[in-house]
Amino acid sequence: MRYQDVIDISLGNLWRMKLRTLLTLLGVIIAIGAFVSMLSLGAGMQEQVSQQFEKLGLFFTIQVYPERDVDEEVSEDKPKSLLNDSALVRLSQLPGVQLAYPFDEYQTKTTINDTTIDVKAQPLSVSALHTKLFSRIETGRVFDSDSAKEVIVNKEFLDMLDIENADSILGTSIVVSIEVASFDSGLVHVFKSDGKLIWDRFKNIKFDSLANSEYRSRVLTRELGGAAGRFIDGYMNARIPVSDTLVITGVLHNSRGRSRTSSIIVPLATGRKFSAAGFSGDMTSILGGISSGSLFQASSDRITLEYSKVTLNIEPGVVHGPIRDSIKAMGFRSFSYAEEFEEIQTVFTYFNMGLAVMGMIALFVSSLGIVNTMLMSITERRREIGIMKSLGADESEIKVLFLVESGIIGTIGSLLGILLGWTVSRVISMVVQAYMKEQGADPIELFSLPLWLIGASIALGLAVSLIAGYLPAARAAKIDPVQALRYE
Repeated sequence: MRYQDVIDISLGNLWRMKLRTLLTLLGVIIAIGAFVSMLSLGAGMQEQVSQQFEKLGLFFTIQVYPERDVDEEVSEDKPKSLLNDSALVRLSQLPGVQLAYPFDEYQTKTTINDTTIDVKAQPLSVSALHTKLFSRIETGRVFDSDSAKEVIVNKEFLDMLDIENADSILGTSIVVSIEVASFDSGLVHVFKSDGKLIWDRFKNIKFDSLANSEYRSRVLTRELGGAAGRFIDGYMNARIPVSDTLVITGVLHNSRGRSRTSSIIVPLATGRKFSAAGFSGDMTSILGGISSGSLFQASSDRITLEYSKVTLNIEPGVVHGPIRDSIKAMGFRSFSYAEEFEEIQTVFTYFNMGLAVMGMIALFVSSLGIVNTMLMSITERRREIGIMKSLGADESEIKVLFLVESGIIGTIGSLLGILLGWTVSRVISMVVQAYMKEQGADPIELFSLPLWLIGASIALGLAVSLIAGYLPAARAAKIDPVQALRYE
């Protein structure tokens, strides 16, 4: 029997049983459609994560953090490693590191068009702004130099001012000011507070009674405690204002998570004017000064302040492991986005496997329909099978005939199922994107239909159909032609 004859006979038989064939096809179509739509969701989410990592250059980024005393036992003889400018230089000299820049942030009062708002400021170098992490400039440009009197704001800054058109703010001057606490302001309050000089306080001391130990102890406690209180009050509340006028040159998209940016970004050298002047009023800055031992340093030495984070840009193709080992040897912690992505890939693998199992259950149910269709076909065509065998058809040809029929159902069902799955995913994606736009979020594509998913769906649908049709085909091949011809 020629292959063309087998195909013609199979198609003719399926066409004669239109309703039964259609119902069986619908089972395969729905099963493959569910399989495709679920796995396309996993593929789309994985693709979105990969694109975001690639767009922001996170595959080539390592974050460095100060050590934690609770992480491991630290020897008392071993000094704590400070993540300061000295460490920044050493980190930038590690093999494979292209650029190292710190994360420094402080609270400011920013005035624009007679409106003053409290926002966080972050100094960055021009080199750092040209990395992918900060390349999402919506409009405008980056600074001309690290000492330029310019500033970049993000979308959050515009939202606080109810500004919708980002271009309208370019070229606008803003006044950035910060009130810093300093050792000098605390010391001044020790000598003069509430209009009284320290000499005036001495007048209340009975010097002839100082020989009495009880009186002397009481005076010392009162005066030393009062001096400490006045110093803290002066340090915290009599802060010195430092301000500068800057011009807005660009608007940056908001960033979240570990790669977030402050509301305003100032050039590195310009920003040092604020951070070197002292500590701002927020407790994070003061606690950082206490941790690093620089709380009472002079302003000229304030640049040794410990940073909360340093970002390393890694050369493409460089393995992150040795760099992370070097960072750990220096006494710091690190976080690699590339290694995190590998963990995310593992999660997606299990997620896709779960979706695939759900799709396989639907395919298993549809395979029962194929088995039922083939068995009923054998019962109805026993006489036809007997005639073909009496004319010389052997068992293998009969088996192939029924396998071709089930294979045709699987192939057509898979192709239409892929179309159904793609259509369903498009409809869901349109609804989700419309909702995201309505909520003011950037719409993303949740579904993806890669070529490997199309090929896998067709192969899986065909394989399940052939497996489901194998038992009925083997049963048809063993029919005795004599008994079949007697069948009524």
